[in-house]
Amino acid sequence: MSDKSIQLLSELKGKYCNSLNQYKRYTTRVVNVGDIPMGGDNPIRIQSMTTTDTMNTIATVEQTIRMVDAGCEYVRITAPSVNESNNLAEIKKELRKRGYNVPLVADIHFTPNAAEAAARIVEKVRVNPGNYADKKKFEQIDYTQIEYNAELDRIRKKFEPLVKICKEYGTAMRIGTNHGSLSDRIMSWYGDTPLGMVESAMEFIRMCEDLQYYNLVVSMKSSNAQVMVQAYRLLIETMAKEGMNYPLHLGVTEAGDGEDGRIKSAVGIGTLLEDGIGDTIRVSLTEEPEFEIPVAKALADRYNTRTKEALKNNVANDLVLPEHFNPYEYNRRISHDLSLMGGHHVPVIIADLSHLTLNEPLQLSQIGYAYSELLDKYNISDQAADIAYLGDTIPSYTFPGNLKKLINFSTWSKYPDIENTIPLMSIAQYDSNQLPANQLRFVQAKANELNDEQLTKMNADLSLCLILEGTGYHQMSNVREVFYQLTSHTFNIPVIPRFNYHHLSLDELQLYAATDFGALLIDGYSDGIWLSTDSDLSLRVVNSISFGILQASRTRISKTEYISCPSCGRTLFDLQETTQLIRSRTDHLKGIKIGIMGCIVNGPGEMADADYGYVGTGPGKITLYRGKEVVRKNVNTENAVDQLIELIQEDGNWIEK
Repeated sequence: MSDKSIQLLSELKGKYCNSLNQYKRYTTRVVNVGDIPMGGDNPIRIQSMTTTDTMNTIATVEQTIRMVDAGCEYVRITAPSVNESNNLAEIKKELRKRGYNVPLVADIHFTPNAAEAAARIVEKVRVNPGNYADKKKFEQIDYTQIEYNAELDRIRKKFEPLVKICKEYGTAMRIGTNHGSLSDRIMSWYGDTPLGMVESAMEFIRMCEDLQYYNLVVSMKSSNAQVMVQAYRLLIETMAKEGMNYPLHLGVTEAGDGEDGRIKSAVGIGTLLEDGIGDTIRVSLTEEPEFEIPVAKALADRYNTRTKEALKNNVANDLVLPEHFNPYEYNRRISHDLSLMGGHHVPVIIADLSHLTLNEPLQLSQIGYAYSELLDKYNISDQAADIAYLGDTIPSYTFPGNLKKLINFSTWSKYPDIENTIPLMSIAQYDSNQLPANQLRFVQAKANELNDEQLTKMNADLSLCLILEGTGYHQMSNVREVFYQLTSHTFNIPVIPRFNYHHLSLDELQLYAATDFGALLIDGYSDGIWLSTDSDLSLRVVNSISFGILQASRTRISKTEYISCPSCGRTLFDLQETTQLIRSRTDHLKGIKIGIMGCIVNGPGEMADADYGYVGTGPGKITLYRGKEVVRKNVNTENAVDQLIELIQEDGNWIEK
């Protein structure tokens, strides 16, 4: 990292949102995209992107209509060349003919002339500062300041014509940085960092402002939710220092499909929404684009009532960040090592079995312990819960040896000799009872009922774990406030948040839990997850969501991760079908990250975050990557998955199912 980068980071104050303990929307300027404005007091807008060939006018129009009917407010369409850009006029004409006035956004990579053509036709143009006038070959280049400034002058000459056209036609622009496509110039100067992402966009924003063009939206997208969140926070503070407040487009790129894609999207997008950040959302799923819309709407709708609730529940003083906490990089909070959790241990999962009678070992299969009657033993999966909360129930059969039993204190005190049991105490029970110093104990308290005196006492108890229950409409911030209190006092009590969800659908539970727990995990807070719900969902589903949240926040890896793009008109193969095929053959490879990319726009960059990459490079042709290194070029599609597996086998990373 350059001296300039170090200086920029040292000047930051950690002020990236309006409030950390009550919901206050971050105020941005209003940008008009057609007749649907974003930013300011406008609702959080929903958008998605077509996957059809842009030259196929009718297919693109019909898919756009399905998206709009599902609730999409802006529709993005890829324009890889001037031909596609010009055809946007035909698409727009047909949509208007059918009574659809949705604003269209042209997605541009590599081709300034395509952007200039599109800006005369559609309501908004998206450009990627990493490849608009730059390149990416993973070359490290040593620039002097004079040489770097000369590069900026070169880029400005290519970019300025587009800005002038946008001003003339009233076209909005998104400056959309992608972590996977940072240019060699930016990587060499700022490193592969959130700061590099921010400065990549800021260079283009400054050029726009020099030309008195302000109709801008900005994004900082990554397939890594931690990086994405850090980059948006840095962007807000960097813009504020320069008197800017442009609207923000939120998204986790290449999120994948199914439960994984929804949870990863919520961990990134939801963390920012919790702090009032974000003016438009795109959820990038490897599914049909109209399926993205309900997910994005469910995320946004949760905050429609937040402003009213915040006014009703006004908090006297806004929190400030703890002195030693850095919101722009991941550092896990230090906590006592209790042999099961805290310290160097990965976050644990608590499964709630208190509603069961516990008279059948097969019940534990739902939380990762498959019982074999023939062998009278348990087979433990990679997604096996660590602790089972039993309430006041004593099981009639033997539990697996490494599954701890958490029992209410009043019941535990009657059976203290049962193996592998932990008492769960209230604050009152903890204050009035003395347990042996080496007896692991959990103390449960609501976030709003703890004081410094109680926390000081708990911190001195090296056998204690705090179960911290969220309260109120903004329960994540209430729990986070206690974490800030602990950090400020350098208290090292292990803490497991418990969030309760009532009457939610499966999709809502996935998104809300991923948002609340993910927002804490992204900042290094939490020694575990206790997800409680009264929804009619199986233990297996709740357990899977819990492990999915840890995976998406990169805090505990329990399965294969797929960095899978959502497809667009550039895609050179059937992404959904291929993703499912690769998943069916590799989903047992715990800890392996596989990137599945439809084209080279972000492919090589995102491969740097994956162990292996599968990228479309031409009709019927695939290039395979090891990290960011090309290892097999122009592989026929019908053989590509087999060759991907051969590559994993060659590296000694393959195991049989």
